[in-house]
Amino acid sequence: MRDDFDRPLWRRLVVNRFVVVLGAIALAIVGWNAYVASYSGGRVTGRVTDTAGEPVAGASVTLWVLNFTTYVEKARGVTDADGRFLIINRDSHNLQLAAEKAGVGRSRRVPVRLYFRAQDVELREPLVLVPTSQGGS
Repeated sequence: MRDDFDRPLWRRLVVNRFVVVLGAIALAIVGWNAYVASYSGGRVTGRVTDTAGEPVAGASVTLWVLNFTTYVEKARGVTDADGRFLIINRDSHNLQLAAEKAGVGRSRRVPVRLYFRAQDVELREPLVLVPTSQGGS
């Protein structure tokens, strides 16, 4: 078996468990910060459809953010011809989204939890507009 002192000093200093562990931690921190910097534009995108799965153009999408104990309306967006929407300059990590269009219906509020503030997010599932009753809500 080779004695550890036979290796050059620089190799013994660089290739030891303390340097390797601290280096891995530093690499993880740098990687995470690079990821956050790349995906922190505050953009929320998604789609709005009707119950048949068809895109709904001109639907109003509302974004609420958590303000201590309650959700408050922060921004609105409108869907394009393909039912897609984009809301920008959002800086919260706990929000809810809902959509509605007169004559078509409204969706339920969808909670969205993010890993960090202003994280870009695209909804996996569309906001589905369900017809509201004739009498109200």
